[in-house]
Amino acid sequence: MDSKQKANTIEADGDFMPHDLQPDRFAFLHVDLNSFFASVEQQLHPEYRNRPLAVVPTMVDTTCCIAASYEAKALGIKTGTQVGEAKRICPQIVLVMGEHGVYADYSQRIAVAVERCCPVSHTPSIDEMVCQLMGREQEPLRARQIALAIKQAIKDDVGESLRCSIGMAPNRFLAKIASDMQKPDGLIGLLPSQLPRAIAHLELRDLPGVGSRTEVRLNAKGIHTMPQLLALDRTQMHALWNSVWGDRLYHWLRGDETGDDGAMADSAVQKSLGHSHVMAPRYRTPEGAWAVAHKLLHKASMRLRMERLTASSMSVTIRYALTREQAEHRSKSKKHFSGLRHAGWGMEARFSPCQDTLTLLQALRGMWAQQPQEAEFARPFHVAVTMHNLIVENDLQASLFADPDHRADLATAMDTLNKKYGNTTLHFAGMLPAKESAPTRISFTQIPVKYGVDYM
Repeated sequence: MDSKQKANTIEADGDFMPHDLQPDRFAFLHVDLNSFFASVEQQLHPEYRNRPLAVVPTMVDTTCCIAASYEAKALGIKTGTQVGEAKRICPQIVLVMGEHGVYADYSQRIAVAVERCCPVSHTPSIDEMVCQLMGREQEPLRARQIALAIKQAIKDDVGESLRCSIGMAPNRFLAKIASDMQKPDGLIGLLPSQLPRAIAHLELRDLPGVGSRTEVRLNAKGIHTMPQLLALDRTQMHALWNSVWGDRLYHWLRGDETGDDGAMADSAVQKSLGHSHVMAPRYRTPEGAWAVAHKLLHKASMRLRMERLTASSMSVTIRYALTREQAEHRSKSKKHFSGLRHAGWGMEARFSPCQDTLTLLQALRGMWAQQPQEAEFARPFHVAVTMHNLIVENDLQASLFADPDHRADLATAMDTLNKKYGNTTLHFAGMLPAKESAPTRISFTQIPVKYGVDYM
């Protein structure tokens, strides 16, 4: 093995060698807001500061915490912890119903504060921002100064309870990893000369894009640790992932520039759009579930039009709570995160590309009538409505036939009023019983968009 090959591998005795002689510079800063939703609540309510706090979607013990303050995390309460369990761990925990619009506003205010120090080039989620460094900004000392300035700007311009961890690295992939390495209020830099040694102590699950299923697949192929993964050459990495993803990951982990900023590729066109909702007990009837599904469709169809998309298929999925006796007699029952044993049913309908509520409602009504009628399908508690096969409005071939019912004009009129006065101001009567249910939920992975006066 020549010296160049040796520099690109990891010695058997565990001596991690740098991949290449690259200049020690940072190309990206990844800003990760710490316990964002919980921190916003502590900023808004000084009486909640320094106290265990969890943000929840509804005030019921069977739902899960969607965010936890660091005081709560220190007790073992985290995102996904069931509210009833959180109360058992800490009877004094503060529970706050999440406000989607408030968190979106704070995210935008923080982005403005960050922009005061360095332009934001990417926004992967509501609580993450990425800055690309240019020229002398890439020098480690200058990059650190920018990172510290960002932290101070957020504190001065937005609030002292809002903290962030910042990762600095030669590509976006490593910058995100670095931002997770020290929390809260961390600042970690991964220089090319330190790679891959600096990340050898991490777990496989610490890599963006490696979830539980991927970890199981890697384990089945003999990869259980980061040193084992890092010991592979590029050909072996390609074979491990069976795609170009392996080649990219090989380079990203060594700090290389690959022309894509070290970021996971985004789909050019959105593939689906929809909403789901775990219903409050009073809606867990066939009539209540229909009203909730109606509202979910109302929101999804409005989003289609606002984003100038059409759909050519739609699916509905329902979960039904089982009694103990039904669960015992049903071999394939599953357990929901709320603890409910349930049966499931779903169906998909295909139709000509459209975006108006009335046409989509007719398709939903046709599927709804096909539900199973057995006793175990009598107590719905979760409904999801999703649009598929999305096409950009401008790419849609015009129809030779006019719209005889003026459905598109009706949808446009509804949108005009709903954007001005709230997205449930004008709607079809079927959703009236559930008008106040299924509010806009908080999403980490999807940047919320404000249509008129409401976020969706």
